[in-house]
Parts: sequence; structure tokens; C-alpha cells
Amino acid sequence: MIVPRFWAEARTQHREKGKQVTVRRFGWSQSSLEEAQANAEARAADALRKLLAGAKLDRREPKVAYNGAEGLPIREEIVAEHGDTVITRNSYGALCLNTPDVLFADVDFQERLPEAMNRSIFFVSFLLAVGLGVAYLSLWMVIGILILGGLCSVVLFPLIFKLKSLFQGGPERIAKTHLSSFTAAHPDWKLRLYRTPAGLRIMAMHRIFTATEPEVAGFFKALKSDPLYVTMCQRQQCFRARVSPKPWRIGIGGHLPPRRGVWPVREEALPSRRAWIDAYQAKAAKFAACRFEAELGQGATHEKARAVQQLHDQLCRADSGLPIA
Repeated sequence: MIVPRFWAEARTQHREKGKQVTVRRFGWSQSSLEEAQANAEARAADALRKLLAGAKLDRREPKVAYNGAEGLPIREEIVAEHGDTVITRNSYGALCLNTPDVLFADVDFQERLPEAMNRSIFFVSFLLAVGLGVAYLSLWMVIGILILGGLCSVVLFPLIFKLKSLFQGGPERIAKTHLSSFTAAHPDWKLRLYRTPAGLRIMAMHRIFTATEPEVAGFFKALKSDPLYVTMCQRQQCFRARVSPKPWRIGIGGHLPPRRGVWPVREEALPSRRAWIDAYQAKAAKFAACRFEAELGQGATHEKARAVQQLHDQLCRADSGLPIA
């Protein structure tokens, strides 16, 4: 896990036979801006060399906080450090705990059919409509199948999904059933269960992990963990938990300035950023990020996991009884 303090960007160009290739790359450092700039220039030169050799690479990396550009570290403001546990402020202003080896899993309650499944249904309908339309030269057949596919993706399949969920006890009961099945099959694990506004958070206490371990992948799969969270863990080689409320859940309307707060920001933008953070923190003090519910399993407690758990619970106000947001 790398969460750099310093960021820079470098640009390099190559012109040959009237054509120009421009490559931009970010660089980072834990110690200085100069080191970050040197890293950026080395990465840009390496990327240009590979492009000229025929490799297929993006000429410019997107400036994103995390997860959008493979190979880039977490790009967020460092608020505090507790050993190798780092607290950052994410792109919409909430605080996040980042740890290289204490396993967290987020599970969102599935209230509706996943968007990817909806798109797949409509895409299959579209291909079927085009195929039959070409075969039978019938425009009305194409229109009819497209309408039927649209109705299935918007009405029929979501209704079936909702009825199935209700029959099984609702999204929360389904998620907890997956968790119960996992703990029954892994009695040597020790887990802490938290309730979040939109689902569950599960923390492993019995040992520490690396993000690429097969056991971690199996844990995420068994609990039906959020796919975006799973991808982030694998790319960033860490585990992550939001430890302060989401702004829009506590009455903060505007985004963290500027442009959703990707770090670092220009000097002239810092006053408005600080003002936003002050207003956010004043309201956030009345809410918790999650609520502790139970400890599961018979495993022992790892010392490192316990230290991270105590920090997590303190920052989240997990035992405060405050409303979660």
C-alpha cells in the first residue's frame, strides 16, 4: 500500500517524420516534490520508449483519487498516520481508513437488479432483434423484440428480482445469511459485524492478510462484497473503510472543492476547501459512519487487528448510538 504525500506530472515528446507523440505521466514520493517530479519524468520517459516500440499505452493518465488508473497509488490528502494505517480524505470529503493487512469487506444490500444485468438483457434483446430482422427482413419484428427486451429489463426482471428478495427475507437477511454460512464453514475465523447505512461491514480479527491471498478472494465472494471495493483492494494492495459520514447524508449539498477534491489542490483553492471541511466536520460530529452489531466466530484476536479495530471504532463512532450516515 502506497499513499504518497507528494505528486507531480511530467510531459515528454517525440517528433519524427512530421508526427509528434506526447506522453504525460504522474510521479509520487513520500519525501519531497523534487523526488515526485523525478519519478514522473522517469515514468514518462519509460512510457514513451514503450509506445515507440509498439506497445499500446494511454498517452495520459487520468487524475483520479484511486481505482481509475491501474498502477497509480491512492491519491488523497493524508490526514493522519497510525503506524502503517493511514487516514485520508477521499474525493467527496469523507475520511477513510487505509490498512495494508487488516481485512475489511463492505457488502451493499441489493435492492434492485444490478445495472450490468439490465444492460446485458437489453443487449441480448438488441442482437436477437437485429439477427431476426435481417433473417426475416421484418422491421416490425425488430421493433417488437426491442420493446419486449426493454420491458423485460425495466419491468419484468426487476420485479422477479424484488419478489425473490422478499421471499428470502429481504436484502439484509440475505446478506446476513451469506455471513452466517461463511462463519459456519470457517469456525477458526473471528469477525466483527457493523451496520452501515446501505449494508454491512465485516472486519476480520483473527489474523492479518494480503489483498491478493486466495482466502481474501474467497471471503469477498462468499459475502457478495461490493465488486468495486474488491477491485480497489486488489489494485491498491490494501483494505479500506470509510470512517466518517457521506456529506449528502448529513445535509452537505456541495462537493468538496475543487472538482471533487482530487489531491493535491492549487494553493488558491485551499481556503474554500478548508471552509467546506470545517462545515462538514461540524455536522459530521452528530453522526456515526457505522454501528457495531456483533462479534462472530471462535478464533483468537490478532494484536494488529485489534489496534486497527479500536482506531476504526473510535473514528466511526461505532458504539456511540448516533444515527449512521
